[in-house]
Amino acid sequence: MKNEKDTVAAQGERPMDEGSRREFLRRGSIGLAGLTSAAALGIEPSQVKAQESRSGKKRVVILADSKTHMMPALAREMARRDHDLVLGDAKDGLADELRALGAKVEVVPNTADQTKEDTIPKLVDRAMDAFGGFDSACIRTGTHGTGSILDSTAEDCRIQYEGNFRSVFYALKALLPPLVKQKSGQVVINTSAAGARVQDWFALYGATRAGANALIQAAGLDVAPHGVTVNGTGTYAMNYPSFLHDVGADTDPAKLKAVTDQLPMRKLCEPEEAAYFVATLIDGHGTFQTGQFFPIDGGWSFM
Repeated sequence: MKNEKDTVAAQGERPMDEGSRREFLRRGSIGLAGLTSAAALGIEPSQVKAQESRSGKKRVVILADSKTHMMPALAREMARRDHDLVLGDAKDGLADELRALGAKVEVVPNTADQTKEDTIPKLVDRAMDAFGGFDSACIRTGTHGTGSILDSTAEDCRIQYEGNFRSVFYALKALLPPLVKQKSGQVVINTSAAGARVQDWFALYGATRAGANALIQAAGLDVAPHGVTVNGTGTYAMNYPSFLHDVGADTDPAKLKAVTDQLPMRKLCEPEEAAYFVATLIDGHGTFQTGQFFPIDGGWSFM
């Protein structure tokens, strides 16, 4: 039987010498002791201190597209987590709901077209004017489209590129400089789980979403040394009117079953579920995850 060093050497790795082994164990013991000490002191994970706001004020979050999908639910969740909000458009009555939860709310209308370079800067400017800055943001981007590469036209390519990639570029360029300057902040860009699963029937859509995800991940690495996190999320099979209509499930139960049968979870995602997950990435507590893409799709992108 080969000993441990022989096995490591056979795998092409350099065996650990005794000094390195002792240092490895020492460092591990220190880390374990730290965890044990925290537990002994009764510190719960939920009590980990949130990322400081700009000057001890209430944290401020920017949310683009607050009319549909998970975004109204995310706005409510961020208000519950003690944030003031700047909303790009807003579902009717949403601002009043948020104010009833104790939040200050600024609504910036006519910000649905994120293919325009000045759209997200309008939200940033309002945050600066009303609150002196912001601490986090979630931007929901995208232009849906289906079709194989054989059926696609140059115009299809332009539309998908502008809606799914350039919009993300514009958002990052607007949001990141002020956060880098203040040395803190969290950004989530919601793209699509389609960017993580190649399919021939949405060739351009999937490709532009995948490119956007790569850009988000690169941005996360770029700004990490400045205390800023950037992550992407992507949903699929959300239980909201537009998705149900697009797949015909709003009028045909059989089509709804056909969709859910594709999902390992065998159910649609509720907007509140997605909102709760995204909130953990922008509420000031989870400040270690960056450069990641998180599919919120019931396992669909891993099939």
